[in-house]
Amino acid sequence: MDDILSILDIVGTFVFAISGAMAASSKKLDLFGATFLAFVTAVGGGTVRDLLIGSSPVGWILDASYLYAIIAGVAITFLFTPIIRKLRKTLFLFDTIGISVFTILGVEKALIIDIEPAIAIMMGMFSAVLGGVIRDILVNEIPLIFRKEIYAIACLLGGGLFILLQSTPIRFELNVIITVCTIMIIRIVAIKFKIGLGGIDDEDKSFFKRTK
Repeated sequence: MDDILSILDIVGTFVFAISGAMAASSKKLDLFGATFLAFVTAVGGGTVRDLLIGSSPVGWILDASYLYAIIAGVAITFLFTPIIRKLRKTLFLFDTIGISVFTILGVEKALIIDIEPAIAIMMGMFSAVLGGVIRDILVNEIPLIFRKEIYAIACLLGGGLFILLQSTPIRFELNVIITVCTIMIIRIVAIKFKIGLGGIDDEDKSFFKRTK
């Protein structure tokens, strides 16, 4: 199962790199800017997590596969930008898989070094979403997780479920599958039915609400 997680981790890195490169394309950045943005999108969350929990050196420094995945993502975006723009639903699916896997990897890495479960859940969420936050800030956009969309919440709920299931006799492999599927379902359902979080200045003070 560790091998599967490693493969999914690289795939998630590749997809997030494409996400960063596409953001660069929309802002008319040059190739260096696109590569830089792809890099911080793909590994920014994991880097911040490792720095916060004192894991040194950070994960991607120990494995050049991450760098190769990012370069591949930028190259494919550069060569096939019009095609990639037409595959938004496919990229959304892979992005959802990516945040699911990164959440589990972040939680598990924190738990290994005896971080408290509640903080471990936060580290899982940071792993999944902070790269996108850094990307959006660099291109002067409001980060996705602040736009009333169920994104970080799905990661937090999935991380909590992962830790809960670890205290049961369920095998680790099955726990991973259940957690990944749960995060994906929450994210997909929220997008399909336009479910988001209420705002502080909204008249409707519902915690979850339909977004426009």
